[in-house]
Amino acid sequence: MDRITRTPRRLGTTLAAVAATAVVTMVVSPTLGASAQAPQAAAAKKPAKARNVIFINGDGMGPAAREAGRLFLAGLDGELTMDKLPAGGQLTTSPHDPKAVVTDSAAAASAWATGEKTYNGAISVDVDGNKLATLGQQAKAAGKRTGLVTTAQVTDASPAAFFSNTADRGQQDEIARQYLDVSRPDVILGGGEDWWLPKGNAGAFPDKPAEDPSEASKGTKGNLVAKAKKKGYEYVSSAKQLGKAKAKNGKLLGLFANEEMFQQKPEGQGDVYKPVVDLPTMTTKALDTLDGKGANKNKNGFFLMVEEEGIDEFAHANNAEKTLESLRQLERTVAVARQYVATHPDTLLVVTADHETGGLAVEENDATDESGSGQSTEDGPFPIRNSDKSFTIDWTTGQHTSVAVPVTAQGPSAERFNGKHANTYVHTVLSDILTRR
Repeated sequence: MDRITRTPRRLGTTLAAVAATAVVTMVVSPTLGASAQAPQAAAAKKPAKARNVIFINGDGMGPAAREAGRLFLAGLDGELTMDKLPAGGQLTTSPHDPKAVVTDSAAAASAWATGEKTYNGAISVDVDGNKLATLGQQAKAAGKRTGLVTTAQVTDASPAAFFSNTADRGQQDEIARQYLDVSRPDVILGGGEDWWLPKGNAGAFPDKPAEDPSEASKGTKGNLVAKAKKKGYEYVSSAKQLGKAKAKNGKLLGLFANEEMFQQKPEGQGDVYKPVVDLPTMTTKALDTLDGKGANKNKNGFFLMVEEEGIDEFAHANNAEKTLESLRQLERTVAVARQYVATHPDTLLVVTADHETGGLAVEENDATDESGSGQSTEDGPFPIRNSDKSFTIDWTTGQHTSVAVPVTAQGPSAERFNGKHANTYVHTVLSDILTRR
């Protein structure tokens, strides 16, 4: 690989605390006289500091996908929950790769997690292959609890970048090993059981299932599920088990599919979006576990990374129907997170995307305007909620594009996401919160 100049890490300055000023006013009652003078305290409250971070990735969700979701789920005059967050801006996504100008998920998530741009396929290593400190590991070192939730494999590129370091995103069994031995996330929920078990050792999900015979256990690091149990993780593999899980040690591992928690294929060709446990449910359980109760109550805060992978995968297949369903599940998940923020004002909620997928465009319904064939045939029409109108989705590619992606935020430090920034800026903001003891 050609040597590329490394992007310097820029740390944002911590917001200064605003001192509260107690103002005491002496009020004389007109009926009780001066002897009944009573002080009224009007103490200004200190602005909240972020103690927790919920970071949500709609993988592949560019601005047009977000608009398609708005029309489909909220209507012409409606507003998505993710768009109701008070702060908002854009993030550019280009990598530092000698062979590419458009990022993949690994390079994009590594930029978030480390503050440095790198090459496609890299998991939190620099362009020379050197390991970089990650936000997940740094948050843990600062005493915070950490977790990841995804509808992809739990060892897929986006969550992996926050909790591991590998030169190749394909080393998912090594990533799983690092979760247990190095970064130790407290909560791990999603798919990808195949990478936690050695070849020939099927777990809760059978090898070579009918819906995808290519799926089978393939790990090379031993039985990592058994290893996780020995390290104190409660292990679950079904919705019922997840609902009953107590995670008494504050550690929870849930693997709910061989690989991704869906079948990402073109419409009508075996495409399925029916996760064993949906993303809002996994997110709710993760928040409850990270929060803790009683003697296990969390006093130092947490970092939770949440990802809806279906948007990206179905957009790769130019499958608009399932892309919209994935957007629905992401929107429901944001609502769960926002409800948590409402009762925990010391929580920063961020919703964004690692990149755009599919070159998606929202168009009028016009049969004469077909601009693609085969996989890129226009999709639709799709109904606009609460109206008699509809829209068409057009695709320009089955790959990623370099479109800047939206970012919205709520909670302490949310306003820092206003404006347009490089994706490394996520690290600038979050590191001020997550690395502070």
